[in-house]
Amino acid sequence: MTACNALAGFAALAHPVRLALFRRLCDQAPERASAGELAHGFDIPPSTMTGHLQALGRAGLIKAERRSRFMLYSLNPSGTRELVSFLVDECCHNRPDLVGKDNAALAEAS
Repeated sequence: MTACNALAGFAALAHPVRLALFRRLCDQAPERASAGELAHGFDIPPSTMTGHLQALGRAGLIKAERRSRFMLYSLNPSGTRELVSFLVDECCHNRPDLVGKDNAALAEAS
């Protein structure tokens, strides 16, 4: 992942609504949800919700899939891993004392 792509991911997550949407999709991964389902609990217009979801999609953190007339959204695991890896490897220089990394757990997850 390039620094430019990482900045897009961090910028997408810097908004409280987008961060909450990302967390919700992480919680329910790998399940998909419509924008209407994801909008529960937010007091924002549908067009604004769509804009937030599109920003997360452009950053590569979520995926959108058309089903009939609905868009279904889900976590993009590979984009999420790339952003986390960039932070750990490039910013923290893979230092376990900074990130609490358990090499055995990481090897198991790969």
